[in-house]
Amino acid sequence: MKIRSTALSAAFALAALLGTAAIPAFAAKYETIDATAGGTSTQLGRMGTIRLIIYEYSQADDRQILVEAFQHGQNDGLANALEKMKAVGRITIPGTLGFDVSYIRVVKTPTGRSIRFITNRKIAFGEHYWDSQSKSFNLTAGEINIDDQDKKKSGGVLFPATQLNVNKDGELQWDLRQNKWTLSNVIVWPGDSTKEK
Repeated sequence: MKIRSTALSAAFALAALLGTAAIPAFAAKYETIDATAGGTSTQLGRMGTIRLIIYEYSQADDRQILVEAFQHGQNDGLANALEKMKAVGRITIPGTLGFDVSYIRVVKTPTGRSIRFITNRKIAFGEHYWDSQSKSFNLTAGEINIDDQDKKKSGGVLFPATQLNVNKDGELQWDLRQNKWTLSNVIVWPGDSTKEK
């Protein structure tokens, strides 16, 4: 009986050791950015909070995949490529429960950094059911400029429902379903999982 209880104690000790070793993987802290989103033009006065949680930044290979997808299939090609990518973050915007973000890139600026993101927009049931024109605006994109020298100058822009097209001059442009949202009151909660690659 004593041998059995010793073996059982050893098994529990091993399980506790393995469980303890696994805790840091589950308790990983992600960089989180909160901002106040304010509507513009016809949406002036509408306010809400957005939250961008960054698990990791996308790599240069991911950017190249998106460029090639757009070259071959325009906006739909880009949307298809984004759908196949793994989630590198998550965003919540007013009126949604949140959804995964497929591409997040950081660019250094003279005063800090700029975080650019793009992902597939969740199409509402009513849009599917009524086959509305808004379904073609199947992307959500944005840019958050973080000023490390003067936090009050941090801000950005959010395109909740957009598509990417080439204009008559051959330049890329965002076509919006509604107006852009301006981002202000940016708060950055640092994480240890977003080292630049």
